[in-house]
Amino acid sequence: MKVKVGVDLGSAAIKVVLTDGAAILWRGQTPTAPGQEILAKKVLKKGLSELGLTESAVTKVVATGYGKGLCGLAEERVDEITANATGLYRLSQGQGRLIVNIGGQDLKIIHLDERGRVADFKMNDKCAAGTGRFFELAARLLDVPLADFGALSEKASSVVTLNSTCVVFAESEMVSLMATGVTAGDIASALQTSVARRVASLVGSANLGAGVWLDGGPALNKGLVKALADELLAEVFVLPEPQYTVAFGAAITV
Repeated sequence: MKVKVGVDLGSAAIKVVLTDGAAILWRGQTPTAPGQEILAKKVLKKGLSELGLTESAVTKVVATGYGKGLCGLAEERVDEITANATGLYRLSQGQGRLIVNIGGQDLKIIHLDERGRVADFKMNDKCAAGTGRFFELAARLLDVPLADFGALSEKASSVVTLNSTCVVFAESEMVSLMATGVTAGDIASALQTSVARRVASLVGSANLGAGVWLDGGPALNKGLVKALADELLAEVFVLPEPQYTVAFGAAITV
């Protein structure tokens, strides 16, 4: 069996996907740290081993993401907008038309045409608010594991509003709310709504009749999915493993 490899070197995690060009055969990730190429090679080696393959089975390695230029093992490189569009269009069986990708350091809105090509996109990469880093900061403040953050928001018992659109001021606002006895669940819920409103402002007046596909690691946060659906008044879809869409897209793009 021959496989293509997609490597998404993001700001928070390095994701590796092995594919036959039609489906994801294996996927794995590791936190981003110095020595990204070495880390990517370790994940790739693990994937090949678990599939019972050797390096000779790899026909091509394609890198994408912030660290794509640091991945010497890649023969090709592709920008993450194209990789995201290609991956989601294929994995959604051609249904995706609007992607909201929440990465570690940016927020992307990608519009696709009927053939899955990028028709337009917007990116918010000048502020951490609305990104994965924002959720990580909030999880530390609330002293809960990031993976439990979505479930925490489901425990909200009252409506609380976060007025700050800057992550620095939002942090201060959350600390003040905690000091006045506001529960962690209420604060988590308020944060989900704040991020959803930020997304909605970037989406603007786009036609949402075909729904929205939330992508990236934060898409696993069910509280965020609900908040976004409520804010956009549209159906929000999430792939089974949205954190690997971009890596898969990179592998099948070239």
